[in-house]
Amino acid sequence: MPSIVPSYIYTLFATIIVGALIIGACSLSAMNIRAEAEEQQLLNLARYVSTESLALVTCTKRNNATAQLSLNVPTFIGEKSYWIKIANDSATAWVEVGFGTSIQQGQYVVHIPAEVSASGAYVSGSGPAVLECRVEADAVYLTLIGGS
Repeated sequence: MPSIVPSYIYTLFATIIVGALIIGACSLSAMNIRAEAEEQQLLNLARYVSTESLALVTCTKRNNATAQLSLNVPTFIGEKSYWIKIANDSATAWVEVGFGTSIQQGQYVVHIPAEVSASGAYVSGSGPAVLECRVEADAVYLTLIGGS
């Protein structure tokens, strides 16, 4: 009889260990799926801002006016803060996005297919994001304002 009890105990411990491994693997998989979804949402946000920027620039150039557009951006992505920055160099303008509250080099960069002078940044969770576009002497200025 004493030899049967240890085999039950070993079986019980082996079952607990296998169960813990399965639960850990499922948890890790779920976290990876969530992180991938957050990354995809961040990239989609950069594409959205680029598209809205192009639409605003086109409308402003056609009407030779100043215009503002309030962006429909989420407060947080998952439970993370994010930032958006628009900038340009002599050749192109772009939208950069990344997670966090300090603006650094962008995690994703999406180009704005227009000749504009772009500047400004937005940090999530601190008010609405607004794109402002104006035309001055045949030059187009695009500014992202809002947030802190």
